[in-house]
Amino acid sequence: MSFRRHQQVRLQSLGYVATKQGERRRMNAHGKELAGKVAIVTGSARNIGRATAEELARAGACVVINALKAEDLCREVADGIRSSGGKALPFLADVRDQAAVQAMVEATVAEFGGVDIIVHNAASRGRVPIEDMDLETFRKPLETSIVGFFHLVKAGLPSMKQRGGGSIIGVGGLASTLGATGRSHVSAGKMGQAAFVRGLAHDLGPHGIRANVVVVGVYDTDRASGSTSLISAVQDVNVPLGRKGKPEDLASLIRFLVGPGGSYITGQTIHSNGGAYMPA
Repeated sequence: MSFRRHQQVRLQSLGYVATKQGERRRMNAHGKELAGKVAIVTGSARNIGRATAEELARAGACVVINALKAEDLCREVADGIRSSGGKALPFLADVRDQAAVQAMVEATVAEFGGVDIIVHNAASRGRVPIEDMDLETFRKPLETSIVGFFHLVKAGLPSMKQRGGGSIIGVGGLASTLGATGRSHVSAGKMGQAAFVRGLAHDLGPHGIRANVVVVGVYDTDRASGSTSLISAVQDVNVPLGRKGKPEDLASLIRFLVGPGGSYITGQTIHSNGGAYMPA
């Protein structure tokens, strides 16, 4: 047997799969790179959060499905994952409530043994001109995007450290980069996530925990009652790829970042917008 063939056999016996580019990724026997991992995905009853939860489950992760009020939708997503052979736990919790987040993490550890992945997708997306905005309206997206993110990290961190590492993802928005009419409060909250994860990357890197933000462009999603689309808030957005993004587009990016392919990526803000914004 040639040396190269011997190496291929050896790698396969260890559970590695070689890609066309020659990269090697650690897989289990079924090619599910997140097998044995546990993920909490906030705001996962619909749209991008749901697609992300389902994508991580396909990669082998046990997934906690979270929403503020949409109990039926949470159960629907969890049941769908289970019917496909995955493991999922629906859990209603307001991420702004520290006790509720702590209870969700404790339930996750009790059900699945720990926490490896946090995807903070929950958001408040109201559109209010600054002249009409009161303090409570201004504060809500900040508490959801930043304070809620803090609660999740603080609650999940002991388990992540005990398990030897993990991955934290914040889901940002294009309005925080381009600005948008009536969304100064939402933009502030989402931009705050980027600063938060840069600090986390420094603090948690020695523990093998990575933190990144993925930024959503103009996506085709179902809007909740009373919410407004980004394209109505950001005028004249040019998308070179010529289409809106799909929830599955961002879900695939998140799967990559939390998996072995993203093992050397931390502290980054990564855009998924079809070219609508091209940072230098």
